[in-house]
Amino acid sequence: MSKLVRSPIEVVAVLAGVGGVMLVLYAWHLPPFKTSVEVTDNAYVKGYVTTISPQVSGYVTDVPVKDYEVVKQGQILVKIDDRIYVQRVAQAQAALDGQKAALANSRQQELAAKAGIASSKAQVDSADAAQKRAQLAWDRVATLVAKGVSTTSDSETAQATLEQAKASVNQAQAAVEVSNENLTTIIVNRASLEAGVSNAEAAVQLANIDLENATVVAPKDGRVGEVGVRIGQYVTAGTQLMSLVPQDVWIIANFKETQLDGMKVGQPAYFTVDALQHERMTGHVESFSPAAGSEFAVIRPDNATGNFTKIAQRVGVRISIDPGQPLAASLSPGMSVVVSIDKNSQPQPAGAAR
Repeated sequence: MSKLVRSPIEVVAVLAGVGGVMLVLYAWHLPPFKTSVEVTDNAYVKGYVTTISPQVSGYVTDVPVKDYEVVKQGQILVKIDDRIYVQRVAQAQAALDGQKAALANSRQQELAAKAGIASSKAQVDSADAAQKRAQLAWDRVATLVAKGVSTTSDSETAQATLEQAKASVNQAQAAVEVSNENLTTIIVNRASLEAGVSNAEAAVQLANIDLENATVVAPKDGRVGEVGVRIGQYVTAGTQLMSLVPQDVWIIANFKETQLDGMKVGQPAYFTVDALQHERMTGHVESFSPAAGSEFAVIRPDNATGNFTKIAQRVGVRISIDPGQPLAASLSPGMSVVVSIDKNSQPQPAGAAR
């Protein structure tokens, strides 16, 4: 029998071996099955999931939204009993009015002090005039006394009158100094009164902020998750009321480090969504993670051990979703996707049509 003739069992074994090798080559993208398209199913839809919490404490009086409801920015989500905060605003406003009244009184005192200075200066002028008259009278009496015409009594009276006039001038000048010091004191105290007004104004603003925070509103457009707060529940600052998921979503695809060679920002990508019957959608590479995923783990691996097995690490690739796709509105954070990127494709600038 010819050596080229083999039994059916040997033929099947050979074909099975060849098929197995071809399957391995295909699975590992080795020649002749090597391709420039990199695929990963370690990819998910991501989004900004915001936990809504109050900044003030109190009993919940109203929850006007329901689970999974679409809300607009500024829409009321939760109302907290605000009676205490209303009274705090009134209290702070009353304190502000008192500080403003004290400041106005200080300005009025300044005007009164300036008027007092003017009055004291007028007293100085009057005392100077009286001193001049007394000096002239003394000069006349002194001349008459020297001639022997006037008596000693008249001389003593004129001299006493002059001395009294001089004392009145000194007294009036001292009164001017006192008035000036009073004005300085009023102006110096003005700074503390103005600071008191600023402090009271800040207290009013803080009270108004607390009053506004008693009404919790949506920070952005989106859809609320499960509403965990109930009417009558007492909440404090930081209590988790519900979650808000805005419409902005993107894809995070965790490729193996061996798949990254040739990937560039701006390259087109496409992905299929498990929840949407594997419908195909498009996007583009937006950015690469600055480190492998293991570097962001809570407990990072320590490879400095006696036994070491090399494991290909995963690096996150952020993929933005192209606009104008109707199914994009159905994407929710957490959905599983399968991402494909052709490394031979040319990067496209941001905003370019795809």
